[in-house]
Amino acid sequence: MKYCVVIIDGAAGWSLLQRGGKTCLELAKTPNLDAMASEATIGLVRTVPPGMEPSSACACMSLLGYDPKVYYRGRSAIEARSMGIPIERDEVVFRCNLVAVRDGKMWSYSSGYISTEEAKQLVASLNENLGSDEVHFYPGVSYRHICKIKGHKDTLTAACTPPHDIPDKPVAEFLPHGAGSSFLKDLMERSKSMLRRHPVNEARRSRGDIPATMIWLFWGSERIPDMPSFKEAYGLDAALTSGVDLLQGLAKMMRMEVLNIPGVTDGLDNDYAAQAKGALEALKECDLVVIHVEAPDEAAHAGAIDDKIEAIQEVDGKIVSRIRKWDKDAIRVLVMPDHATPIQVRTHTDEPVPFMLWGKGFKANGAKRFTEAEAKGTGFFIDAGYNIMGKLIR
Repeated sequence: MKYCVVIIDGAAGWSLLQRGGKTCLELAKTPNLDAMASEATIGLVRTVPPGMEPSSACACMSLLGYDPKVYYRGRSAIEARSMGIPIERDEVVFRCNLVAVRDGKMWSYSSGYISTEEAKQLVASLNENLGSDEVHFYPGVSYRHICKIKGHKDTLTAACTPPHDIPDKPVAEFLPHGAGSSFLKDLMERSKSMLRRHPVNEARRSRGDIPATMIWLFWGSERIPDMPSFKEAYGLDAALTSGVDLLQGLAKMMRMEVLNIPGVTDGLDNDYAAQAKGALEALKECDLVVIHVEAPDEAAHAGAIDDKIEAIQEVDGKIVSRIRKWDKDAIRVLVMPDHATPIQVRTHTDEPVPFMLWGKGFKANGAKRFTEAEAKGTGFFIDAGYNIMGKLIR
């Protein structure tokens, strides 16, 4: 038996008044998901335990079969693991976004989706100008980077807000605050003058692109505990494909193989067909493959309804269509978002999300489409999200 997990990041959401009261999943044309839904077991699952942050780190850990209440210590440490960044006992790591602030308001949490090459130059300059024995910056993908801090574990007690939670809002009230915050705020403030005069930003401004005006530190994390490998926990050899460091970090924590498939990105330019082809090819050697698609979540953070719908349709037409061609008696498939990212708030929320279990041994339970309402209508609910993996591979 082979297994496939498709994570449509942030695909769930709320009804849109401007689109006839439908969600993006309902608005999307998804003939392949619809066909599978009529043959599948569908319901709702709570991937974010009560009181925990509705981040992809927490939700995907749950979705992949691990209890976040036991293993979750913050998102940045997982991303650091994917980047090969060691964290010692007296060190902490923070996500370090390159952001754009204009007229005191959050203009862009991604500096206009700055390119990875441009960002690497900026991060190198951050190390030259702000780096020390206590502080080091590590380049990631596009606007997402890591700042490691030594000897200041009190920074973990600071209250920090993700920049994608405050679009177009005055940033002053959302800067780190409380105990441990002064060190973080000082780094953020000092980054402004260095970035303002950097050649990369001068070139971006001359082209009409959004410049990176400062760093934004959040999602502080300490060392993460060891966790059993996926093979130890579930008896299967597994692989994962994703365009983001976070999921690659989770895979490494679980000792899954990370698939390096050319063309896989975190945006609408993702090569969905290549991602599906590479992932399904990997099933020749492994038992289970995880296909994580970030694009719907990025579109929702930007408040782009049409882009989110397009991303969902791309998953349906270029990934799910290929999975459907498999012999239904030779594969078991789980399709679901990790969390909801409603257009209205442009950030993650913690409500239960729809899931679909399709393939050998799964029976239809009344749903006709893969949507939030259809999933709720079946009456099937899984409260502890980390149990969903056991439903797939039982």
